[in-house]
Amino acid sequence: MPVNNCRVCGNKFFEKPLLQYENMPGAAQFFPGKETLKTDKAVRLEICQCSGCGLVQLANDPVFYYKQVIRAASFSGEMKDFRIKQFANFVKKFALKGKKVIEIGCGRGEYLSIMQQCGIKAYGLEYCEDAAKQCNRNGLKVLKGYIQSSAHRLKYGPFEAFFILNFLEHLPNPNSTLRGIFNNLTDEAIGLVEVPNFDMILQKKLFSEFIGDHLFYFTRETLNTTLSLNGFEIIDLHEVWHDYIISAIVRRRKQLDTSNFYKLQATVKNDIERYIHRFKNKKVAIWGAGHQALAVISLMNLSGKIHYVVDSATFKQNKFTPATHIPILSPNALTQDPVDAIIVMAASYSDEVARIIQKKFGKNMNIAILRDFGLEVI
Repeated sequence: MPVNNCRVCGNKFFEKPLLQYENMPGAAQFFPGKETLKTDKAVRLEICQCSGCGLVQLANDPVFYYKQVIRAASFSGEMKDFRIKQFANFVKKFALKGKKVIEIGCGRGEYLSIMQQCGIKAYGLEYCEDAAKQCNRNGLKVLKGYIQSSAHRLKYGPFEAFFILNFLEHLPNPNSTLRGIFNNLTDEAIGLVEVPNFDMILQKKLFSEFIGDHLFYFTRETLNTTLSLNGFEIIDLHEVWHDYIISAIVRRRKQLDTSNFYKLQATVKNDIERYIHRFKNKKVAIWGAGHQALAVISLMNLSGKIHYVVDSATFKQNKFTPATHIPILSPNALTQDPVDAIIVMAASYSDEVARIIQKKFGKNMNIAILRDFGLEVI
């Protein structure tokens, strides 16, 4: 069935297709023989662009053999020499010797055998049973299978690196495959992802590059977007093999480390408690009812410890702080109901507020400002 939405981001295609080609070959593999010529039919290719992420793709269904990798490039001596050098550099640069590396869609082991010679623990995944068996007969560790979903678990995983070479553009659900790869990697894992270069196709107007096998036509930008949406950060992105291929080195995205937030929170809490304790049995106010001040008041559990909160915004006055229920008053309260100290929590306005207080009360008012490093007594 024709596709109307982007297979990666889910947005609608532009209403008008980029190109429509009639009488096209149905596939680039499994050519008809004499006995099947009568059933071989030409197809209509509709090349569309996502209105959201911009990714160019076919609206057609995938070819029946899209899970298999079939490489005519294996017959090229020049390509073999290129891969030998490329893989050796990759293994050296990222210190992968002795580590577990998997090629997703390894075909008959054309590239996997080269990887194995680089001193890594090489594994492969291939859907074609005959190809997988041939790999194993040749001494390669290849699993028969295909990553259909993010829940897919690979034997021998997790892996410290992966390759997916000119295979991603064939897959009708690249998000599931990429997420599945992501979930079979170590935290520090890296990968090499390569696809045909649509930037070059556009530049050189290579109208003959479209075929039913390739559902996707990635530019540098849209490949970056696709990988990023599925948990990978780009380390390097460049063209290789006479500019026909976009080659991306990626890293598995890590969750941010926010442990320092808790450390600063503890510091601020300690600073504020000590400051308030200096005025035991006296009154302390806070100036500022913005979201940062409200968060600090709640996180520091200042209810019952603060006399009131001052804010210049009239729509906040005569209300109460959410969760902690401290009254919010106008600056006039400082005259009508004096306090002994003020903690200014007005973010980028804090210095301006402190000057206003000093001008009005001089040395008769104790002032502290909440900074991004803790409490500063002025």
